Amino acid sequence: MSTGKIVVGGHEVAHHYASAEQEFETSKLGLWTFLATEILMFGGLFVGYAIFHSLYPDMFAEGATHLNWRFGTANTAILIISSFTMVLSIYFAQKNKCKMSAHMLMITFICGAIFMAIKYHEYMHKFELGLYPGSYFSYTHAHHGNLALYFSFYFLMTGLHGFHVLIGMGLIFWLWRRARKNEFNADYYTPLEVVGLFWHLVDIIWIYLFPLLYLIG
Repeated sequence: MSTGKIVVGGHEVAHHYASAEQEFETSKLGLWTFLATEILMFGGLFVGYAIFHSLYPDMFAEGATHLNWRFGTANTAILIISSFTMVLSIYFAQKNKCKMSAHMLMITFICGAIFMAIKYHEYMHKFELGLYPGSYFSYTHAHHGNLALYFSFYFLMTGLHGFHVLIGMGLIFWLWRRARKNEFNADYYTPLEVVGLFWHLVDIIWIYLFPLLYLIG
């Protein structure tokens, strides 16, 4: 007797979907809806940045001098590479090469870890100098009286972004474990697709943060 279940590529389609294609498209639509809310959240920060930068351009220029553009450039390159390997993980899954897909996912995960290690080093250096956000600011050599405002934006924007990187790394590690079990193939790679979209957004946001914070001076 038929159970009415739809199994594609070893994956059982959820009962409330009429087909695997509907499940795939619905998953992508749901993720895009979520990404729209993420863009709105970061968009508010970018608007706030633009307003205060127009009021205190010298302060933002001074703040940027305390950032190491080489670290920012390295992190930009690392995230671009990670986006490429994320795409390759989907490509290999579509070619039924799940082990290669797992390798690409691990490289992506390592890139995220390197990004966070560099960001940790940057944060520790700022803390040693007393370049804290808001009322915790204790740096004694500031030329601009509102320099703490710049670092409030810096820590809020990069901290929120770093939180998203950590979430992405967790999801990628989850995908890696599944890929090692050969759970993805040409007929089923939906989790790779939706996590990939999230990871690309994280990368794109950094591409905006890098020049706004590191190169503004």
